[in-house]
Amino acid sequence: MRARIYQPSRNAMQSGNARTRGWVLDFVPSEARSVDPLMGWTSSSDMNAQVKLHFDTKEEAIAYAERHGIDALVREPRRRAPNIRAGGYGENFATHRRGPWTH
Repeated sequence: MRARIYQPSRNAMQSGNARTRGWVLDFVPSEARSVDPLMGWTSSSDMNAQVKLHFDTKEEAIAYAERHGIDALVREPRRRAPNIRAGGYGENFATHRRGPWTH
């Protein structure tokens, strides 16, 4: 059994970082999904594709995989560059501006 251990990225629809602190272990699908000819639904007979385990740290996830004999690939997260400017959006409407603010 192959598995992936990764830290989930934040939701693209929200600016918060909720549920991105922990680590996830999920299994790589062992077979391709098939399409039902009548309804068009996708299905698979691989039950491990439904399993997703959550851990607080990467070390806990790796230890779990080793303890249960799971071949796991660890993906390190890519960090966002800190490109937030000083002042932020509220600085556009500050009362201490020297000149008028226009589009």
